[in-house]
Amino acid sequence: MIKNVLTIAGSDPSGGAGIQADLKAFAANGVYGMAAMTALTAQNTQGVTGVELVQPAFVKAQIEAVFADVRVDAIKIGMIATADIAWAVAEALSDRQDIPIVLDPVMVAKGGASLLQDDAMDALRRALVPLATVLTPNLPETGRLLQKPDAKNRDEMAAHARKLADLGPHVAMVKGGHLEGNESPDVLWDGASLHWFEGGRTATKNTHGTGCTLSSTLAALLAKGLAPSDAAAEAKRYVSGAIAAADQQTVGHGHGPVHHFYELWKDKT
Repeated sequence: MIKNVLTIAGSDPSGGAGIQADLKAFAANGVYGMAAMTALTAQNTQGVTGVELVQPAFVKAQIEAVFADVRVDAIKIGMIATADIAWAVAEALSDRQDIPIVLDPVMVAKGGASLLQDDAMDALRRALVPLATVLTPNLPETGRLLQKPDAKNRDEMAAHARKLADLGPHVAMVKGGHLEGNESPDVLWDGASLHWFEGGRTATKNTHGTGCTLSSTLAALLAKGLAPSDAAAEAKRYVSGAIAAADQQTVGHGHGPVHHFYELWKDKT
C-alpha cells in the first residue's frame, strides 16, 4: 500500500525548498505527497524578496479538507511564519497525535531572510514542538529554541539534543551542517540513546532545500514504518547523495537546489 504524507509549509516558486522540495522528496522516496500552504514566497536561488502569508483559518481549512477525505500516514511541518498560524496548525492536529509528525522549525532562508516572526517563537515551542515525533533543527535553530549559543562541536550538539527533548518532542535530531570543518554530522536523541549520522561535506554551493528535504524524507520513511533512528540514517544517506549530485543540475545563479531524483534519473545529460 502506497503511503500518503502531508506537508504543511511555505512555497518556493524556484522549486528548491519548501513545499516544492517536500513533494519531490516524497515522490523520490515512494510516497504520495499532499500539501497545505502556509505562505507564498517570492524567492529564487539568490534569496527571498517577499512573503505573503495565508490566513490562519485557511491554513487550518486546508489541513481539515485533506483529513476529511484522505488517509494521512505522516505529516511534515515546515515554515510556519507566525504565532497565529502555529496555533491554527496545532488546533488542526490536536487529535491526530497517533500520526508521525516531523517538525522542521524553519526560521531563516538560505540567503538570510527571516521566515519566522519574532513573536512566533514562543508559539512554536508551546504549540508545535510537543506534537512532534521528530524535531529537526539545525544549529542556529536549536540555539534559538533553547535560548542558548549555537553548538560549536559534537559535545555541545549532543547536549542540545538532550535539552530539546525537555521541550516535548519524542525525538530530537540536531543537524550539524553549520559546523566548521570537513564533516557534517547529525545527532539524534531518542530519550535513551544518542545516534550519530556521519557525513562528509560536499564542495558545492548548491545546497538549497537540504533541511526541507531531510525532514520530508524522514516523514516519508516514518510513514513506511521505520523507527526514527533508522529513518534518520536513511534520510541522511539520501540527502547526502542529493547534495553530491546537485551540480548535475543548472538551476539559477545562487545556491541551487539539491538533486532529489539522482537515484531515479539515469540519463544525466
